[in-house]
Amino acid sequence: MQIEQIILDAVSGAIKELYGADAGALQITLQKTKKEFKGHYTLVTFPLLKISRKSPEQTAEEIGRWLREQSPVVSDFNVIKGFLNLTIAPAVWVELLQTIDAAPDYGFRPVADDAPLYMVEYSSPNTNKPLHLGHVRNNLLGHALCEVLQANGKRVVKTNIVNDRGIHICKSMLAWQKWGEGETPVTSGKKGDHLIGDYYVLFDKKYKEELASLQAEGLTQEEAEAQSTLM
Repeated sequence: MQIEQIILDAVSGAIKELYGADAGALQITLQKTKKEFKGHYTLVTFPLLKISRKSPEQTAEEIGRWLREQSPVVSDFNVIKGFLNLTIAPAVWVELLQTIDAAPDYGFRPVADDAPLYMVEYSSPNTNKPLHLGHVRNNLLGHALCEVLQANGKRVVKTNIVNDRGIHICKSMLAWQKWGEGETPVTSGKKGDHLIGDYYVLFDKKYKEELASLQAEGLTQEEAEAQSTLM
C-alpha cells in the first residue's frame, strides 16, 4: 500500500471517530509538506469544516491529536492555520521499505506493445580518440536512463553510433595516405589522436598551397576550389 493511502485511511478513521462522518463522501486533500515546515504530509482541513463545525485551526488540532494518540501512523503534528502537517512514524517507513524490498518489480509498469517508443543514444565515443572516464560516465547515465524509462512502461531502443566520420577525419586520412609514408603512433611516438590532428593540419596546409598554385595560374578563388584535387 502506498504511504499516501495509509495516511488517508488513518485520517478517515479520525473523521469517523471525531465527527461521525464518512470520509468517502468528503474531498480530502493530502499533499507533501513544504520544505519550510516540519512534517512529511499536509492535510488541508478546509473541506472538513462543514462536518466539524469548528475553525480550521481547531479542526486541524483535533484531527492531529487523535492521529498522534490513536494511530500508529502519525508520531507528531503541527498546525499552520488550516493546514495540518503530519510527521509519519519511523515504523511506517520501515514497513514500506520492507514491502519494497520484498517485491523486485515494485513500482514497475509493464511495457505494452503500443507504449511510447524512445531511442536513447550513448555514448558514441570518437572512434579516433582513446576512451576515458567521461565515456564510462556517459555509459552509466545512458544505461540508467534506459532502465528508468523501461520501468515506467516505455519501449526503449538503445543505439551507439560507431564510425561516424565527418569530413575532418577524411581530411586527415587523405593527408596520411598521400604524405604519411606509413607513419603510426608507434613509429612517431605520439598519441593516436594527436597524430590524426597533425595530418589534419597538414591537409589544410597542402590544400592552401594547391589553391595558391592554381590562383597563380590565373584562376579565381572559386575556380581554384572547383578544380582542387584534394577537395
